[in-house]
Amino acid sequence: MKILVVVDMQNDFIDGALGTPEAQKIVPAVAEKIKNWGGAVYATQDTHQPDYLTTQEGRNLPVAHCIEGTPGWEIAPAIREALTDVTCLTKPAFGCRSLAETLVIVNQNQPIEEIVLVGLCTDICVISNALLLKAFLPEVPVRVDAACCAGVTPESHRNALAAMRQCQITVDNG
Repeated sequence: MKILVVVDMQNDFIDGALGTPEAQKIVPAVAEKIKNWGGAVYATQDTHQPDYLTTQEGRNLPVAHCIEGTPGWEIAPAIREALTDVTCLTKPAFGCRSLAETLVIVNQNQPIEEIVLVGLCTDICVISNALLLKAFLPEVPVRVDAACCAGVTPESHRNALAAMRQCQITVDNG
């Protein structure tokens, strides 16, 4: 079984509060990857509450984003349309513990051949989830499709890809 993990393809990360041109650019490629995927699809959704700015993350990144129920929290329309058969998991932090725990159970019932991650932001949530999955499933190959990811900046995107390579996560460059 192959698993595709679509990380935080939400409006606030694409063209909202924390959006970037690089994030906007990958939307068609991510939608196409989802449509052509031949396995199970899981999606994460960064989820904060109205008190976000009083949290540790909010004090360190004082930009309200992905507040549950707001338009910025929603998965981008082109991605949402592609996600026809998906398990969507909300997460209050960078890494999605419930994703890792779920995939451990999946792997026990039907071995996972590989996990491929795409999405936003390479240097925060993609790397966090890739490392979390590698820790929970050390013998399952974990890959990141760099062409379907974007970071906070192009430089931090490249740095995150290099860090993942060092941790035995395969990075596909296109």
